[in-house]
This record gives sequence, C-alpha cells and structure tokens, in this order.
Amino acid sequence: MKAQFSLTTSESKRLIGKSVSQHPLVKRALKSGIVAIGLGSTNAFVVEEILKKKIEKERYVAGYTDERGPCVVPAKERLPEVVLKNGRIVKERPAEIVKKMKATDVFIKGANALDPEGIAGVMMASELGGTIADVLGIIKARGVNLIIPIGLEKLIPYSINDISNVTGIFEVDDAIGIPVGIMPVAGEVVTEIEALESLGVSAIAIGSGGLGAGEGSKAFQIEGDAKSVKQVMNAVKKIKGEKRVEALRGSCKTCTFKHCHDFRKI
Repeated sequence: MKAQFSLTTSESKRLIGKSVSQHPLVKRALKSGIVAIGLGSTNAFVVEEILKKKIEKERYVAGYTDERGPCVVPAKERLPEVVLKNGRIVKERPAEIVKKMKATDVFIKGANALDPEGIAGVMMASELGGTIADVLGIIKARGVNLIIPIGLEKLIPYSINDISNVTGIFEVDDAIGIPVGIMPVAGEVVTEIEALESLGVSAIAIGSGGLGAGEGSKAFQIEGDAKSVKQVMNAVKKIKGEKRVEALRGSCKTCTFKHCHDFRKI
C-alpha cells in the first residue's frame, strides 16, 4: 500500500521529536545514563516528547533564522537546556555534563544544514563557536552517541565540509543579519525519512515548498503493508496543524553580538 502527504516544518519537527524520544539509544540512556538536549527549535519538540509536557518552544532556541536573517535569542530569554540523568532532570549544563558522559549516553544537537552525504552543519554566530565548539571534541573523544534531529527543509546541495572552508564571521564583508561560520558535525541524523521508517514503512521525499503557512513544506510518499501505512497516516493526521515556532527577537541596541551587520546600520 502507498500513501502521500505533506508536512509543514513544524509538523516535521513534531514527527522527528516523537521519533527521537522513542529512539532505542535515548530510551536506554533515559533509563540508565545521561541524555543532554541542546537548544534548538527541533530539539524543543524532542524535549516536549521526552518530558510529556509543553514548553515555551520559542525560548528553547539560541540561534535561528527569520525573515530578517540569522539572529540569536537573548541569553536572558532562553530556557535552560534539558539534561537528564537516569530519567531525572539535573541542573548541569550540556557543556559541563558532557565531561561525564560515556559511550552509552546520548547528546542531542540540532543543526542548520544537511548535505547529500548526511553531514550536518551548525551555524556559529558566536566568535568562540558556541555550544557545538564546547562539546563536539569531547563527544567524539569519548564516543558519546550524537543524535542530530533535522528536517529536510535544511537539505542543501553542497558539501558541508566544502562550505565550512569558505564561511566565517570575519570572512564576509557584508551580511543581512549576523554573519556565521559553519561547523561540520557527523552523527546519527534523524530526518522525517528516518522518523517514518522507524514506524515500519519505507519513505521518500517527493516535493518541497509551499505557500502561506505551508512555506518550506516537504511532501512524502510512504509504502508498506496496509496496517503499517494506515497506522502512519493516522499518526500524521494527529500532528497536522502543529503551530509554528515564532522567532523571539531582542533589541539590536542591547545585543551582545556586535559583529552583526544589522547592529552597525542602526
């Protein structure tokens, strides 16, 4: 049996969030181990699915892109990152808890781009590289499981490794919004495809784009036995209408990112 449907970016984030929360490595680490969830709009959905409660998703974000370009949620407006030890929230931040993590633990980090080879790219607006710069070396040194939830709206046709060599905060002469560098990040990528396939069907993306609230949508076709396809379609119907996460902008005049070109034009 075959079926088709489209998902808005927020609907995709919900689907991916549900899938990551049920990932075998995550479930094992929640039972006995550490799960650290970095800030990010897709990760906000992961948090909701793991904690089984709503959060202010617009505040579980650090960097983001809106109609004005790349920007950053003011630090004082952000929710603290969720870190769980044996299923219970602890107050340690990811940059600290990662120093205690082992190969049975899980670090969940979103990304801003995904290339055809499955390498993710994280935009870095901080001159010091932000969270990813603080944790990636430790994650790779220790063999910590790195899961990267990312929607296919972030798929780009270029090599992340290649573009990381030509980007950078001080590499560009002008920008609309905060200029960024790109960090290549290799881990277990979870897109809508992996999320759907974890439900027992095969899936392919068959279209992109849309109008109005459907901007950035992806269209999918799934295939499998009738029971599995119907179950997936019922699951998709339940997430249709998911509200989008709004951008939370601060004041440019009080922003600490002084290399932002918008700031210099005020």
